Amino acid sequence: MTTSTYHLRCRECGKTFGNQPRSICEDCFSPLEITYDYDSLRPSLSHELFASRAPNIWRYRELLPLPEGYRPSLPVGFTPLVSAPRLGERIGSRRLLVKNDAVCLPTLSFKDRVVAVALANARSFGFDTVACSSTGNLANSVAAQAAREGLKAWIFIPSDLEPAKILGTQVFGAELVRINGSYDHVNRLCSQIADEHRWGFVNVNLRPYYAEGSKTVGYEIAEQLGWRLPDNVVVPMAGGSLITKIKKAFDELILLGLVDPKPVKLFGAQASGCSPISTAIKQYSSEIEPQRPKTIARSLAIGNPADGHYALQAITKSGGWSEDVSDPEVVSGIQLLAETEGIFTETAGGVTVGTALKLIQQDRILPDETTVLCITGNGLKTTDVLADKYQAEVPIAPKLAEFELYLASKAAALPAAAGETAAAVVGR
Repeated sequence: MTTSTYHLRCRECGKTFGNQPRSICEDCFSPLEITYDYDSLRPSLSHELFASRAPNIWRYRELLPLPEGYRPSLPVGFTPLVSAPRLGERIGSRRLLVKNDAVCLPTLSFKDRVVAVALANARSFGFDTVACSSTGNLANSVAAQAAREGLKAWIFIPSDLEPAKILGTQVFGAELVRINGSYDHVNRLCSQIADEHRWGFVNVNLRPYYAEGSKTVGYEIAEQLGWRLPDNVVVPMAGGSLITKIKKAFDELILLGLVDPKPVKLFGAQASGCSPISTAIKQYSSEIEPQRPKTIARSLAIGNPADGHYALQAITKSGGWSEDVSDPEVVSGIQLLAETEGIFTETAGGVTVGTALKLIQQDRILPDETTVLCITGNGLKTTDVLADKYQAEVPIAPKLAEFELYLASKAAALPAAAGETAAAVVGR
């Protein structure tokens, strides 16, 4: 693939910029995105071509902005799309699936996809240092992949980030800068630093390339469904990019003749303590009012979402909707997914599960529709939110008699526990 098959283009005025580390149009100050020469790509792409390649995001390389001759070293992506019948039974869906990026390589979140594509371009643009502003998962991924690529990394985060995510960045040797403020403060600072230092900020000057990595979630969903599109996709939203890129992936597959045309409803999921996109949707507003984040779902705590306007458009044009859930509902969603399907998700996944339940209860998602929940990160990163939910059991002596007494005590408590569980589910 040569660089002539893709280039930067302004989302609003259409001006093109070739390929360079830039994210804003110099004429109208709108965001840039990658566009492709689909006519030249169409004859060479087929299901058989993708299937002949290794199961990772690079199997779709013609549809990603990769420098000519780029050779990836990490098998990122192609995470499981699993049927979720037990969860579906609990929340009212008979055709429910989970796209599980909680097991994505190398750092257990979907951010590994976007970072892989961003860093593929960083060195070709001459950067020896990469950086990012992050709510946690991106920090982990940039630090890890920079280490593997031999690049220096500077990571900027809000000071109240989850301890596991901070540790999961430091262990890779990155320079970590904690900022006394919200993600929006951190992001503004990084935009200023990017103007002063020749660093490749994956979500500033490399953002158009970075964002394209999210499309691979959509490609994989379609391929794993037998090259068919689902009826609904429920996606957690922070900056709003992922939901727009899943839509772009579906649109590209239709355009290229790789799937049959089909309407897919896009549903956005947010935490009630930071829900600027969801609020605009529910108020039928075309404007997004920034919010001050206050939620345990820190990976979604972006009060002024960069792609919020485009996420709003994608949702409304698809006939979808957006909902948000409280912190207790986030925790319940984490527990419900783990108890029913054996998938341990972070807080963003709890948001997705809780939102899906609300959408089904509202009849926005119907029981016999094929619905995919996007789980974007691993629960090992946010164990702090569960710290007071489980009590440590009193140890017993290694004797059969002791165990029988313990078993009897558990049996006696079972009806009460079952009642509590049922009540909790109803509350969810």
